[in-house]
Amino acid sequence: METSLPTTAAVTSDGNARSQTSSLVIVTILFFMWGFLTSLNDVLIPHLKSIYTLSYVQATLVQFCFFGAYFIVSLPAGMLIKKIGYQHGAVTGLVIAATGCAMFYPASMGSYALFLLAFFVLASGITILQVAANPYVTVLGEAKTASSRLTLTQAFNSLGTTVAPILGGILILSGAALTAVEINQLPAAEQITYRASAGAAVQMPYLMLAGALLLLAVLFAFARLPKITHAQESNTNVNSVSSSRTSVLSHGHLLMGAIGIFLYVGGEVSIGSFLINFLGEADVGGLPPAVAAHYVSFYWGGAMVGRFIGFAVMRKVSPGKTLAFNSAAAIILILTAIYSHGSLAMWAILAVGLCNSIMFPTIFSMALNKLGPLTGQGSGILCMAIVGGALVPFLQGYLADSIGLHMSFYVPAACYTFILYFGIRYAGMYSSK
Repeated sequence: METSLPTTAAVTSDGNARSQTSSLVIVTILFFMWGFLTSLNDVLIPHLKSIYTLSYVQATLVQFCFFGAYFIVSLPAGMLIKKIGYQHGAVTGLVIAATGCAMFYPASMGSYALFLLAFFVLASGITILQVAANPYVTVLGEAKTASSRLTLTQAFNSLGTTVAPILGGILILSGAALTAVEINQLPAAEQITYRASAGAAVQMPYLMLAGALLLLAVLFAFARLPKITHAQESNTNVNSVSSSRTSVLSHGHLLMGAIGIFLYVGGEVSIGSFLINFLGEADVGGLPPAVAAHYVSFYWGGAMVGRFIGFAVMRKVSPGKTLAFNSAAAIILILTAIYSHGSLAMWAILAVGLCNSIMFPTIFSMALNKLGPLTGQGSGILCMAIVGGALVPFLQGYLADSIGLHMSFYVPAACYTFILYFGIRYAGMYSSK
C-alpha cells in the first residue's frame, strides 16, 4: 500500500553521483521491505485466526495494532528524528522493526497477545523508518528528476506488497492443513501440539526478515548519505494562501481529504485482510489458504499496474475526475462480489486493487492543494489519518461475525462512496486559479 510520509526538509550534500546511486538503491530496498512486511499481514491474519480459533473481530486486531502504531508513533518519530538526524533515525527504525520480527519467535510459542505486541513493535519501527527515509528519495539526485525517483521507489513498494502473499503462502500457509472447526474437534493435548506446530511456521520467515532488516541497518549506517535539515515552513513558496487563513483546520478540502485518507487506507487494508477467507468461501472459490494467498498478489499487483496507467491518464484527465471514476468502479466491483458467486465474485474483489492504484497520492495531493506554509501541518494530519487501516478492518470484522463475510464488504463499499463524493466535490480544484 501507499504509505509515503512527506516531510519538509532541506539538504546539504557533498556526495558524488556514484554514492547517490548506491544510496538510492539502499533506500529503494527499504521501500520494498516495508511494502513486503505490510502485505504479509494479509497472510498472517487467516493463519492466526485458524490456529487460535479467533472470531473475525479478534483476527483484525492484527491490523489494529499494526496501523495503530502509525497514529501513536508518527509524532514521536518526528521529534526523535529532529533530535538524532534522518540517517540515524532510519537505522533506529530498522533495528526496532527487526526486533519486532524477532519477537515472532517467542510469540509463536505463546499467546495471541504476544503476536499483537510483536506487530505493534514491528509497525513502530516501520513508522520511524518511513519518516526518516522518505526525504532521501527527493534529495538523492537532481531536483528535476525527483518525481521519477519517487515513482521508482513506490513501484518497488508495490512490488513488495505483490510478492509477500506468494512467499507467505508458500512458507507459512502451506503447512496449515486443519480448519478452526477441525482443530476444536481434536483432544485438548493435540490442540496444543497442533497450535505450537502451526505457530512455528512463522518463526523462520520472520527471523530471516529480522536478519535482512539488521543488514539494511548496517548498510544504512555506513552509507554516505546527504545531510538533511528541516527547512523553515515559513519560507515555503508553493501554493500560497491568504494570510487571513492561518489555521490549517480552516481548510475544508484538507479535512475532507483527511477523512478520505482514513477511509481509503481503511477500505484497502480491510479488503486485503479478508481476501484469503473470502476466496476460501465455498460459494466463491473454495480455495485452501495457501492457494488463496497467491491470488491476493493480484489484488496488490493490480495497484502497482494501475499506478502507471493512472500516471498516463492524469496527464489529460483531472485528478478529481480520475479519483471519482476509480471510486465508482471500486463500488461496482465490491457490490458484484457481494451479490455474485464463483469466479465472478473472486475476480471482482481482486480487481478492486486496480482501482486503488491512484487513490492515496491523489487524495493526498488534492488535500494539500493551496495550503502554502501550512503544508507541513496538513501533511501531519493526513499521515495520522492512516489509522483508518486499524479501525475500518475492525468494523468489517464485527459485521463479518454478525451478518456474514459477504455482507461485511459493505464497509469498504461505504468507504469508497465517500471518496467518490470527495473526487466529484473537488474535481475542478486544479483548474481554478
